[in-house]
Amino acid sequence: MSHTAHIRSHRKPRRSASKIAMRAGVAGGVLSTLAVAGASGSANAAEPVTQTLELPTLTGDLAAQVAQSAEVTEQAAANYELRAERDAAAAKAAEEAKADLKEAKKKAEEAKKKAEEARKKAAEEAARQAAAERASRSSERATLSASTDSGSTGSSSSASTSTSTATGSAAAVVAFVQAQVGDAYVLGSTGPNSWDCSGLVQAAFKQAGIDLPRVSQSQSTAGTQVSLSNLQPGDILYWGGAGSAYHVAVYVGNGQFVGAQNPSTGVVQKSLSYDPPSGAVRVL
Repeated sequence: MSHTAHIRSHRKPRRSASKIAMRAGVAGGVLSTLAVAGASGSANAAEPVTQTLELPTLTGDLAAQVAQSAEVTEQAAANYELRAERDAAAAKAAEEAKADLKEAKKKAEEAKKKAEEARKKAAEEAARQAAAERASRSSERATLSASTDSGSTGSSSSASTSTSTATGSAAAVVAFVQAQVGDAYVLGSTGPNSWDCSGLVQAAFKQAGIDLPRVSQSQSTAGTQVSLSNLQPGDILYWGGAGSAYHVAVYVGNGQFVGAQNPSTGVVQKSLSYDPPSGAVRVL
């Protein structure tokens, strides 16, 4: 102990426990207040940073939408493919239609050509029949007139059996047509047992190595025009105009011709007076 401890005035006053406790409580309260304030400030300062962002989650509806979108895309692709197939089929059909149209036009032209040829032959046949009827009436009148002359019949009979004076190629033509006398007449026929007029003439000249056109109109201009007063065996006789003739025959000499006249008479040999021709052409 200090040597002055026993002196009262030199002793430090003792703090009471209550004061110490009070001071400790005040200090503790202050510290607590500061701690709370600090914690509150820290919490307020950190709040914007520690906020959580809610990200969208793949819900059942969103999954359904994704599936639906995929289905729509697949359907669109299928539609495009189907459209492409249809376009290709349409293009192919168009090409086939074009080819069919071309073929149809070709067949139509052929049918038109055949119909025109048939029309010409029918007109030729009608005109030939009319001419045959006129010739028949003329022949009947000539027969009645000749019956008054007894020598006329003998001359006619002699003429009908007379032989031709043709030679060379003309003789071959004349011999051929005379060999067909008695055959049937059939429109469009070219032998060997039936003929129409131009078919017989064409076949006859083929014996001489000459190719004539098929129809009367063309045969009437196939050679050199000659006068009916200057005929020679083998000349082609025609009825109607040159280039528009409706009937043809072959002159065989002695005022006679051989021709496929009509269905009633067939192929006959007659005198020029039976059915006087309009003109003649010489091919040989």
